[in-house]
Amino acid sequence: MRILLVEDNPDILANMADYLTIRGYTVDCARDGLSGLHLAVTAHYDLLVLDIMLPGIDGYTLCQRLREDARRDTPVIMLTARDQLDDRLLGFRAGADDYLVKPFALSELAARIEAVLRRSLGGGKRQLRVGDLSYDLDTLEVERAGKRLKLNPVGLKLLALLMQKSPHVLRRDALEEALWGDDCPDSDSLRSHVHQLRQVIDKPFAQPLLHTVHGIGYRLAE
Repeated sequence: MRILLVEDNPDILANMADYLTIRGYTVDCARDGLSGLHLAVTAHYDLLVLDIMLPGIDGYTLCQRLREDARRDTPVIMLTARDQLDDRLLGFRAGADDYLVKPFALSELAARIEAVLRRSLGGGKRQLRVGDLSYDLDTLEVERAGKRLKLNPVGLKLLALLMQKSPHVLRRDALEEALWGDDCPDSDSLRSHVHQLRQVIDKPFAQPLLHTVHGIGYRLAE
């Protein structure tokens, strides 16, 4: 699932992006209304999380243009510090599907995203599967051959990235950027986390799924 976050506060934006990526979503970001509108009409997204107070054009205008000019029915969750009924009604009239008042818990945002996606997609679980390995993105439960596996947050995020791109190779630099952005701890961090992931998802089983492509990166495939 691909989500666009449009939020001008860099800290809120980074927190949302990190949390949703860990939960297995592919996340793109914009920090002003015009950039957000451009991305929303030129790329496919399963859902938009849209702040109302934005530079350029505000969230109401962005949502209205998305609905009326671009004819896009992409689900929209609006974020705002305004909690008055009239403000919420204005958001719904502009085309929003749900409304979340700041400050909010990231877990509530994730729950609202899941609920809106279930309605828009007609229900169903969001689950990744490679061979006998499965990852439920809603419950964060990982199983292989019916056995429940325990991973730390970085391991979950790394696994989601590899499973979403399976069977293709993910380059080291792309993985490092997805996991840590510009703050990669050190050159051996990715190797260490890949090793830990391999110990959990491969070592107890006969067939390895996580493969190193020397000099390039890693792939997850049967």
